[in-house]
Amino acid sequence: MRAGRSAVVSAAPAAGIPSGVVMSRTIEISFARSAKPSDELSVLLAADGGRLGAAAQAVDPSGVLARAFRISGFRGKARATTEIVAAQGSPSDRIAVVGVGDPASPQPDGWARLGGAAAGQLGKARKATVFLDVPGIEIGAREAADFAFGMLLRAYSFDRYKTKKGEDDANGAAGKVAVTIVAAAATAAKKEFAAAQAVAEGVLLARDLVNEPANLLGPLEFAERARELGRLGVKVEILTEKEMKKLGMGALLGVAQGSVRPPRLAVMQWNGAPRNRRPVAFVGKGVVFDTGGNSMKPASGMEDMKGDMGGAAAVTGLMHALAARKATVNAIGVIGLVENMVDGNAQRPGDIVTSMSGQTIEVLNTDAEGRLVLADAIWYCIDRFKPAFAIDLATLTGAVMVALGQHHAGLFSNNDELAGRLLAAGLATQERVWRLPLGPEYDKLIDSKNADMKNIGGRYGGSITAAQFLQRFVKDTAWAHLDIAGTAMGSPATEISQGWASGFGVRLLDRLVRDNYEG
Repeated sequence: MRAGRSAVVSAAPAAGIPSGVVMSRTIEISFARSAKPSDELSVLLAADGGRLGAAAQAVDPSGVLARAFRISGFRGKARATTEIVAAQGSPSDRIAVVGVGDPASPQPDGWARLGGAAAGQLGKARKATVFLDVPGIEIGAREAADFAFGMLLRAYSFDRYKTKKGEDDANGAAGKVAVTIVAAAATAAKKEFAAAQAVAEGVLLARDLVNEPANLLGPLEFAERARELGRLGVKVEILTEKEMKKLGMGALLGVAQGSVRPPRLAVMQWNGAPRNRRPVAFVGKGVVFDTGGNSMKPASGMEDMKGDMGGAAAVTGLMHALAARKATVNAIGVIGLVENMVDGNAQRPGDIVTSMSGQTIEVLNTDAEGRLVLADAIWYCIDRFKPAFAIDLATLTGAVMVALGQHHAGLFSNNDELAGRLLAAGLATQERVWRLPLGPEYDKLIDSKNADMKNIGGRYGGSITAAQFLQRFVKDTAWAHLDIAGTAMGSPATEISQGWASGFGVRLLDRLVRDNYEG
């Protein structure tokens, strides 16, 4: 590591880094109050109108940037970038400039996204100096840490299974880059960055789990990845099929019965607060691959169903983040891990199963399987741990994408205070959620003639009836359901998420906990 506190993110296991995280580059981040421009790459920030700070004098003593801005039309718009190569008189081979925009109109999550935009300019540089110096803007420790956080998120790329490497990789460099961030609040930023790095690790872990192919990440392998959190102080229990049968988890086991790969229920506990404080709980759908079962999906796009465990991935990443930053909270993570396949033993449309709650479910569509997994996982979590609230996350319905597209997750809740806090956390992190309705009119749509309920409610309001189904398993606990089908995988690229898997939910829920439930 470099002098001072550095953040190292690499394909090889490192202290504090999940062993599975795959990066296209190794980024080493250090903070300094002052530093010379890098001879390879220097990065400057520009305020609205292309105004540069004092650091520009050392990077661009000949004033080439002013002319370049005029010719290119660069005006310092937020996250806009421009690059100068071999500028006359500059000690740097390349100068990259990232726009900050109007300081009077700050944007949520803006500094992380600025860091992501800066990371996008690294190219093949092996060392870079970033000057956080903008006229009219005071850049404190939090802003500097968020900037570094965004750089880490932008660097992620899933290329573990590529056998042909680029020239840099062949030479053993693997795209390694040492980044020095120069900021007035460097000392405080190092401390602030420790927590941000822990959250980044959780996001990258979630992305990695979603990106893994299903033949290599089944229920057993996923459970072992959850077990790895034990080295951070998380207590992890793995329930087997035999134990789940004993508990009466007929809904979850019904989904799994068509696969030769046995199901698992992973239970993660982080105890960072006094024992008498009620825990907060998070439950994730972990369908490692979803064929749809006998109600089989069309072949087109089915390969994406390796990501149908995005909820479980987010819960695992969140538990990593909370433990790695030593959050002063008691938190429970429960993930139901199954594979929904087709064989002679697979569940049939019309089957009736008995959930752990004792309620019976008529399975009219075997492709509405995630809610069956969650029904038992939620009931188990609430029944055992009596949490202050329970939040479940699931890539549950295509209907939520019809309603909201891919820029918001669907939020359903029986508690206005919890819903309001989730909305606020979503705006702060830009992992945004939008509240959708629940009500008795929707609930009666899942009543069944042959059982206590059926697992689908008809063509209309599919994401709502799915949420109504889950609500029947929460008792009187404060609860929220996040339908992340459009945001956890295949979501639009941003400055901090360039890959197929976004890790959606980790930052959102970490912020929820940090702002409301710690201390």
